[in-house]
Amino acid sequence: MSKKCELTGKIPLKGHKVSHANNKTKRRFLPNLKKVRFKSEILNKSLRLTVSNAGVRSVDKKGSFDQFIKLAKAKNLSFRLKKLKKTLASKSN
Repeated sequence: MSKKCELTGKIPLKGHKVSHANNKTKRRFLPNLKKVRFKSEILNKSLRLTVSNAGVRSVDKKGSFDQFIKLAKAKNLSFRLKKLKKTLASKSN
C-alpha cells in the first residue's frame, strides 16, 4: 500500500529524531491515512479511497465530494481521481 493521500497528494517526509543529548537519528513523518468511502451524487457511485485526515476535512469544507473534485488541482489527485474528474466535468455540462 502506498503511503500517499489520493486527494491531497501528501507523502511521507524525512527528518531527524533528536534526543536530549542532541543525537540525531533518521526517521520518517508519515501522513495520517485512513480508508474512507465517499459517495458521488452526480455519478451515483461510491469510492473507497486512502485519504489523509486533512483531506477528509477539506472535502467537508467544500460541501461534497463532487464539489471538491471539481475544484481540486489535477496534479495533487491520484490517477483514478484524474479520470473521475474528467467524467464529472463531462456529466455536469
